Amino acid sequence: MSFTINIYYTGENGAAKKFAEEMVEKGVVERVRAEKGNLKYEYFFPMDDKETVLLIDRWENEEALNEHHKSPMMKEIAELRDKYHLHMRVEQFVEKK
Repeated sequence: MSFTINIYYTGENGAAKKFAEEMVEKGVVERVRAEKGNLKYEYFFPMDDKETVLLIDRWENEEALNEHHKSPMMKEIAELRDKYHLHMRVEQFVEKK
């Protein structure tokens, strides 16, 4: 059973895109992708909303997702989110076999 989380980061004046760019530049994205159980961690930019970035975050199982949430990277991500004054909307999907 895999878990997919869609996180919509929304800000002002291009802040969401700057957030995603800094996540890549600081190596956070690469480190998340290297975590055990991570299947996907990718940013997308909606064409009809220039102030939002969509993160698709997919994990093999709930245990892997929970370990990620306990990792030190979560503090880094939260600090960057605060730096850019972003709001989040989260959707979670569970794929059952």
